[in-house]
Amino acid sequence: MTEPITRTACVARDAADPLAPLRAQFTLPEGVNYLDGNSLGVLPAATAARVQQVVTEEWGSGLIRSWNSAGWITLPQRVGDKIGRLVGAKPGELLVSDSTSVNLFKVLSAAAQIARADDPARRVIVSERSNFPTDLYIAESVAAQHGLTLELLDIDAIPERLGPEAGRDVALLMLTQVNYRSGRMADMAAVTALAHAAGALMLWDLAHSAGAVPVDLNAANADFAVGCGYKYLNGGPGAPAFVWAHPRHAERFRQPLSGWMGHAAPFVFEPGYRPAPGIGRYLCGTPSVIGLSALECGVDSLLAAEPLGGMAALRAKSVELSELFIALVRERLDDSGLTIFSPLDTAQRGSQVSLAVPAEGCLDGYAVMQALIERGVVGDYRAGDGSAVEPHLLRFGFTPLYTRFVDVFDAADTLATVLASGEWREARFMQKGAVT
Repeated sequence: MTEPITRTACVARDAADPLAPLRAQFTLPEGVNYLDGNSLGVLPAATAARVQQVVTEEWGSGLIRSWNSAGWITLPQRVGDKIGRLVGAKPGELLVSDSTSVNLFKVLSAAAQIARADDPARRVIVSERSNFPTDLYIAESVAAQHGLTLELLDIDAIPERLGPEAGRDVALLMLTQVNYRSGRMADMAAVTALAHAAGALMLWDLAHSAGAVPVDLNAANADFAVGCGYKYLNGGPGAPAFVWAHPRHAERFRQPLSGWMGHAAPFVFEPGYRPAPGIGRYLCGTPSVIGLSALECGVDSLLAAEPLGGMAALRAKSVELSELFIALVRERLDDSGLTIFSPLDTAQRGSQVSLAVPAEGCLDGYAVMQALIERGVVGDYRAGDGSAVEPHLLRFGFTPLYTRFVDVFDAADTLATVLASGEWREARFMQKGAVT
């Protein structure tokens, strides 16, 4: 019989953890057990001072001179190169600009043009039915503009759709590497190879993988990628996003948002548009200097792990944290009705574990999460349709930069207490806010 997992054992694991010192890089509120870094990362301790410096010194004193003297003008490339180290992009291939949705519109439009130019018969964009909604909304818009069709499938049906005969009309496969609901992680190299074998382009959304799992865009031979800066990159709410295009595609077509910063010489101020070389043409308007400066602090917090093993070491700890949580759920919540919705195979799971709320019965997942949050354990709730395929979910993210093993133990313990007490049934926990 397996011995029960103890809090003392988890404390001992933290004491022996070589990554434990990285937690000191963050400002964590007292009494808060934060397991929602897959939605919004924690504030790095360096960020407030850096933003203050940008505001009071570089803007307040340097004024417009800071575009040159403080290097504001190169922030999209400089921070982009840092993110590139985390996702397998070479220097000069990735830049920070706009939001994930806007960047997705840019690369989807470019990919649609490339695919149709190479083979006019390719008229279908394929994606996963449970992909993040903004990806599907943007793809729907691009498909309408380019005379394409957006086809949504269950993830396990995609290989057959890209078969030798069936895949001849597919222009592009668009997937999020780690699914935001289930945490299921795709094999980037294998799926990209599958798309290319069908003659389709491959676009990856890295919102739930950049900074959480090792990514190598060039090794996988991907075509395009986008990602956000406010989850595992710890850039703050609404942080700028990033965009990457493989060099073989970067200059083939002009992206649709031909703003002045994507011009080959923006300060020449000529009336006609000439796109910048390479990834530079994917810039649009004036960069968000304050947002980029805050994001740089978040990315630096990840790069601080490089001497300790980098993303491989962070990934190893992430797996240990999520495996511990799964073991605790099985040990302490087996009769709760909650089931593990995320893949049990660690190779197929990102840095989160989602628990499915039973389709039948009186358990209210939203209220349970609100009761947890009141007790200091912060995860989040994602509604589904209540079916076995799309259940309501409690999501818990495990960010190895600052999450401890004892945090995982305490979260499972608190969840068991909330369920056993029935306190979640209180009316105040049922009242839904605008953000869930």
